[in-house]
Amino acid sequence: MSTLDDKAEETVGQVETTKSPEKDQKKKDQKNGSWGIILIFFVIGLVGSLAVGWWIFPKLLYSQKKQPIDFNHVIHVEAVEEGCESCHFFREDGSFSGVPKLAQCVDCHEEVMGEDPEEFKFVEEYVAKGNEVPWLVYSRQPDCVFFSHVAHVKMGKVDCITCHGHIGESTHSRVYEENRLTGYSRDIWGKNIAGLKKDTWDRMKMDDCAECHAELKAKGKIVQALPWPINWMPRPYEKPASSQVRVHIKKDACFVCHK
Repeated sequence: MSTLDDKAEETVGQVETTKSPEKDQKKKDQKNGSWGIILIFFVIGLVGSLAVGWWIFPKLLYSQKKQPIDFNHVIHVEAVEEGCESCHFFREDGSFSGVPKLAQCVDCHEEVMGEDPEEFKFVEEYVAKGNEVPWLVYSRQPDCVFFSHVAHVKMGKVDCITCHGHIGESTHSRVYEENRLTGYSRDIWGKNIAGLKKDTWDRMKMDDCAECHAELKAKGKIVQALPWPINWMPRPYEKPASSQVRVHIKKDACFVCHK
């Protein structure tokens, strides 16, 4: 009798041994399947996040606006003698005129000169009524930023293209993109949502200013102690002798560029 029991137990053990690898394989397959599902959801989530961050979010963050008048730089550059400085000039006190005012345009556009509908619109809506054109300035910095064009263009010999790109070669005004949260132009941050850039004019952040200054300083093309011949620029509390440098300029203090 015991022999029969032993054989029965041995048979059951063999059956269990035979089934055990199959169960283990089944568990492994289930585990692998679970990881596969997790991986699929992870990839879907990653792709979705990238799509939202790189494509959808910028679309929502920036509103697009057209300039009041479509401006052709090529035609104007060809018609003037001094290039950019014919319209974007420095005043006698050293201050920069910036975007041209209506008074600068009236001499040539008191009446419609061609057949361009944009010129007709400009004369009818702005020149005839004496209204300034509410241009949208792509490069306008935050109010807390102080930028001296004369220090960069006249003293530093920086070309306009370095910061503004080849805008003089444009035949139409680009779409103006405004940050819905800050109200600043997208040109300040740059088109790349990650803040990456290819050319010097791709963005106008503080990092870009620091990078350019550091590069010029390394090449020996920039002087820390800047002269102060312009009466409208911020002055220190104590006026040093002409041979001395101003301490807050020499030490690259924050309030040289920020007010």
